[in-house]
Amino acid sequence: MRLILNLLWLILGGFAGAVAWTLAGILCAVTIVGLPWARACLTLANYTLWPFGRTVVRASDIGESPSIVGGLFGLIGTILWIPLLGIWLAIFHVLAAIANAVTIIGLPFAYAHLKLAGASLSPIGMRVVPNALAAEAERRAASARLDRIAHR
Repeated sequence: MRLILNLLWLILGGFAGAVAWTLAGILCAVTIVGLPWARACLTLANYTLWPFGRTVVRASDIGESPSIVGGLFGLIGTILWIPLLGIWLAIFHVLAAIANAVTIIGLPFAYAHLKLAGASLSPIGMRVVPNALAAEAERRAASARLDRIAHR
């Protein structure tokens, strides 16, 4: 089933999205200081080609250390990222989500585009992981929250 969804996805905006993410990555790489954003773009381009069976999560959600791009440099980079590339990628994915949501069959594709629209605004620190790993990380985080509540 995932194979069929992924093949349909490529036709219904996935391939165009992957091309857009790749071009954004190339533009970031050309600037040299944009290399962390280039890496994030290429990670999301890979996900955009084959999203079903995988999900996008923050690195901190799966126990990885935060991104090395922090502090003032990260803030300035994000402020530049959003109007130059992030908003345009987000608009593309929102429009693709709307087009896919017109039919019931397109709803899973619309949801995938909306996840990518969210990631478009802050791609640094995003990781692509299998759905099972994301579910286990979410379960562990919920268990830790429950333990904190119980020990108050």
